[in-house]
Amino acid sequence: MQLSRDFVHTGWVAIFTGTDTQIGRQREVDGWDPATGTALVVDPEMGVRRPVTDYSDFSHLEKASQVVAVLPGGGWHASQRGRGRHDPDSATEPVLAWLVTSIGGLIPVTMDHDGWIGTDHDMNRFSPPDR
Repeated sequence: MQLSRDFVHTGWVAIFTGTDTQIGRQREVDGWDPATGTALVVDPEMGVRRPVTDYSDFSHLEKASQVVAVLPGGGWHASQRGRGRHDPDSATEPVLAWLVTSIGGLIPVTMDHDGWIGTDHDMNRFSPPDR
């Protein structure tokens, strides 16, 4: 799963502008240095936590939302509305769970017809359970 600002446990991401050898990127803030209060990120090459200020291309921190609760799908289904007036909606997928974010967002966790499970921020049409 790709980094999403809805799945950041600290609620912060560090933004890096890039260098001659590395493209711009964002990294999840993994914690805070207890002595200096500086944000820490995991350096995947060294396998250690490093202060963001150790990176010459560190730009800034951005607030991200956090998942604060998970609710059962409750029989709901989700699909994506067709783009054009005559385009059909996507196939419906069962909602297995709802992720509730710290900013009040509700993100469906769905399963497609091939059995792949994941979040989908593009789903924008929801059907209640059959009664």
